[in-house]
Amino acid sequence: MRPVSSTSMGFLCIIFLLLVSSGARGDNSETAYEVLQEYDFPIGLLPKSVLGYTIDRTTGKFSVYLEDTCSFSIESYDLKYKPTITGVITKGKISDLSGISVKVLILWLNIVEVTRQGDELMLSVGIASADFPVSSFAERPTCGCGFDCFTATANNLRFTPNVLSSIS
Repeated sequence: MRPVSSTSMGFLCIIFLLLVSSGARGDNSETAYEVLQEYDFPIGLLPKSVLGYTIDRTTGKFSVYLEDTCSFSIESYDLKYKPTITGVITKGKISDLSGISVKVLILWLNIVEVTRQGDELMLSVGIASADFPVSSFAERPTCGCGFDCFTATANNLRFTPNVLSSIS
């Protein structure tokens, strides 16, 4: 048997590490939004700034990675997403949620659970919850303006009258 060169051994180690690390990330051929839909949740639970995710399909434990902190409003609630969101997802239920908070009066409270019941989503902070129609989350929100970016942009537009001069 021929001895293995150090170059070949190094190459094999790199291949092994790549295989192990790709397995740890899970099968990311699907987007995080498609995974939400598999578990009967609308894509609008996550903002447009998702960079990637990991999920353990046997336990449901997941992590979602955003570009940065993301804030926006939905109805009368201010929401804030941290750059990393974690939890456990099962069909119709996200529990042990961490990384999403809602402003109630002057306090920021962590949303710890999201449950789908028919056409309603119940977002729970532990001691209280709020129900929303699933249809409210049909689109992915944009950081800064949420689901109503067109109106927010239109309200900030400033028009200046065009001054026309005629040449005689």
